[in-house]
Amino acid sequence: MTGHGAAASAAGYLYQTNWALVDLLRKGNARPDQAMTLETHDDIAWTSDTDADDPIELLQVKLHSTSTSAGLGDMAVDMWKTIQVWMDRPDSIDPLGPDLNLITTSVASPGTAAFALRPTSRNTDLALNKLIAAATNSTNDDTKRAREAFLAKDRTELVSLLERVRVLDGQPPPEDLESAVRVTLAYALPSGGTAIEDKFVAQVWLYWANVAVDMLRGRRTLISVTEIRTYIRELRDSYTTENLPTTVQISAVSDDQIDLYSDATFVQQLEMVDYAGPSLRNAIIDYHRAVTQETEWLSDSLIGLHELRRFEEELRFEWQREFYNMVQDLELEHLDSDAAEKVKRRAGRKLLNYLLQSTAVSVRSYYNEGFYGRGKRHELAGHTSETHRIGWHPDFAERLESLATLI
Repeated sequence: MTGHGAAASAAGYLYQTNWALVDLLRKGNARPDQAMTLETHDDIAWTSDTDADDPIELLQVKLHSTSTSAGLGDMAVDMWKTIQVWMDRPDSIDPLGPDLNLITTSVASPGTAAFALRPTSRNTDLALNKLIAAATNSTNDDTKRAREAFLAKDRTELVSLLERVRVLDGQPPPEDLESAVRVTLAYALPSGGTAIEDKFVAQVWLYWANVAVDMLRGRRTLISVTEIRTYIRELRDSYTTENLPTTVQISAVSDDQIDLYSDATFVQQLEMVDYAGPSLRNAIIDYHRAVTQETEWLSDSLIGLHELRRFEEELRFEWQREFYNMVQDLELEHLDSDAAEKVKRRAGRKLLNYLLQSTAVSVRSYYNEGFYGRGKRHELAGHTSETHRIGWHPDFAERLESLATLI
């Protein structure tokens, strides 16, 4: 039973968090100067984007899956728990206090207090009489404290509380929130078909998951409407013909994946110029992200092979110019072999670092994610074709040929 209860609780928290995104997107256009918090003032709260301490609207979110009217009866535990939360606030009877919304997947039955508190069937007096009767007649120990606190207030105070309460029943179930978000994003969705739209929506969900975790762990206070609208606009812009979306994050690269490249040709090239430790690890991460990201772009038809071939050709030309300059500037005449090797390694490492920081060549005009250019240079350093391969050590071609003969 404990496991079942924990699962239900987890489902409720997940629904609450996901529903918050739906509400944020739905109401954002009408609330450009507002923000949202999670588990600060209530399950969800709307505040000013400059003052998170003074909520404008509080929302209790309840996931009910067993009955169309579950939790909304006059004596229901969830109904009284919600009322208790709002009565415990210092502004509970303030007529100018925040709006109080009960969000639930259940549907209130006609004749109940919850039904009388819906926006389309409001009757505050009826709702109050129903709740007073329930508070008087119920014997449920789980609601005793809430019922006693409710009956301890005079009618004027209770009217002040209930005038601010709205029961928003019949909300989409968990499985429909994806569609609800997609509807709110309809005018922001990129062109290119369902697969592209799916990827765009998935990126919005991933962004929201990270924001929600940060709020729940106290690493941030709120998410403003301006911030999420800016994110969506910039994400949409990344799907244009002059930009590309980044969907492969650093966190997606595991240690096991990094270990797979220990004998890769591009890693051997890095080791020739003493690229080791954290720098080598970062290089492998860049390589893996770039290759994986490119595969996703191609799979989603966001980029053509001709664009990639042109990008690779420009990278090779940039490398060729700098590589020949490096070789020409080497001064090895009066050095023994060990000293000459140190100079070569140092020069190769300098070339590598310079090109990894170069942004002179980009795959598209407005795509400037550094990992992709760095990763592509590593990919070219590991190219199977000698005529397409680039390198860092002045003698990289001969060294790789020697290594190949030893295998």
